[in-house]
Amino acid sequence: MLVVAEIFVLLAVYALSWVAACHALLTKHDPRSALGWTVTVLFLPLVGAVLYACFGISRAESRASRIMRRQARLEPPYAHPPFERIPPEKLPENILCTEHIGRVLSRQHVCGGNDLRPLRNGDEAYPAMLQAIDAAREYVFLSTYIFNAGRAAGAFAQALARAASRGADVRLLVDGVGMLYSWHKPWKKLERHGVRTAVFLPLRLFPPQVGINLRNHRKILVCDGTGFTGGMNIADDNLSAGRDLRVQDMHFQCRGPIVDQLRRAFLLDWGFCTGEYTPLPPATALPQGASRCRVIMDGPGAGGNTLEDIYCGVINSARKCIRVMTPYFLPSHALVAALRSAAHRGVDVRVILPEKNNLIYVHWAQFRILPVLLDAGVRVWLQPAPFAHSKLLAVDGHYSQIGSANLDGRSLRLNFELNMEVFGASFHDILAAHMDHAVSVGREVTSIDLARQNLAVRLRNAGCWIFSPYL
Repeated sequence: MLVVAEIFVLLAVYALSWVAACHALLTKHDPRSALGWTVTVLFLPLVGAVLYACFGISRAESRASRIMRRQARLEPPYAHPPFERIPPEKLPENILCTEHIGRVLSRQHVCGGNDLRPLRNGDEAYPAMLQAIDAAREYVFLSTYIFNAGRAAGAFAQALARAASRGADVRLLVDGVGMLYSWHKPWKKLERHGVRTAVFLPLRLFPPQVGINLRNHRKILVCDGTGFTGGMNIADDNLSAGRDLRVQDMHFQCRGPIVDQLRRAFLLDWGFCTGEYTPLPPATALPQGASRCRVIMDGPGAGGNTLEDIYCGVINSARKCIRVMTPYFLPSHALVAALRSAAHRGVDVRVILPEKNNLIYVHWAQFRILPVLLDAGVRVWLQPAPFAHSKLLAVDGHYSQIGSANLDGRSLRLNFELNMEVFGASFHDILAAHMDHAVSVGREVTSIDLARQNLAVRLRNAGCWIFSPYL
């Protein structure tokens, strides 16, 4: 009888291992990951299955899929306005190809008649944002990853309270992990002043909701007909006055029909957090400038990697020059291949990174990736302190991209991000000039520099690099 029981237990253990192996084969996108987990669960029958259950199943992606399905079911109230298609004669052929890539992947047309104004650091961005909040009479929608206590947060909290007292519809959305960056949370007192607040996937024990993935990294402010987006959080680090350790960043004031796309993006996130999906009113924004723009919303669980696919498409279509500025540079194999291919074609590919990074392990890991890019002809510069947090892309004199996404696995696979494509020479030239200035004051990294690194440094960099999908 005991022998029968032992055989039954043994069969059950091996059956569990085969179930885990089949799950890995059917759900893993990377064949190396599928092979690694399959070997582990089959050669370590019980231990391997337990390890796979704890670490191998992508619960983040499964949960994200449920979020995206829920938003898709509630998408009809947000009917797409008749966005303008770019006339073929207005842009070079390769840029028109790029426009088509974004339209197919985002299911969103470009809208014309927009004016975009770059705002450098909190010294320029915060006064413009506060002025827009004070001028709003109908609504103020603010979504931010970080809302740290301090002088800047206090000014925003007061402005939001004043807008609510005027009878405006004021809503504030803060990320559940981003809010932990500050012990004091001045925005929590805003509800008593009529400001509606919500937290995106807050951490809690009951019911259990614990995880650092699936974060809302989008930055949106919409005040009546004026919008703001980019990569800037609300924190005193973005102010230069009286601060030794500060952050360089760039935000953008938007006017024109693109503001309706920003408002739609906020309302979708608000609806997910609160269950309240307010129907989007008809588009009313009048043309304000010459820029043609499109908002790209991306997040895990969407059935693909929208932003990464757009990046690869843009890079692969480039013919002359690619400028990339990002604080965190841990590109996927596909992005590395696209950058290498562009350089091999003779495209001038320039990547600008911060010399001093607030996440030192990310800074170390990216040096493990640089040799394969430098060998292909990609040129890399390190921008001097203060830490540069801007995320910018400029291609071939006519295409630009701004927003919240970094070129790393966390942004492109684990976060909910919002970027904006901009078609036109004038805006491109503004970003290109900003990046060219960073190059002029920066230090170029060469293959010789990397070859001089000692073994301990290279091992440290490689040790951080193996965790790059999760950094």
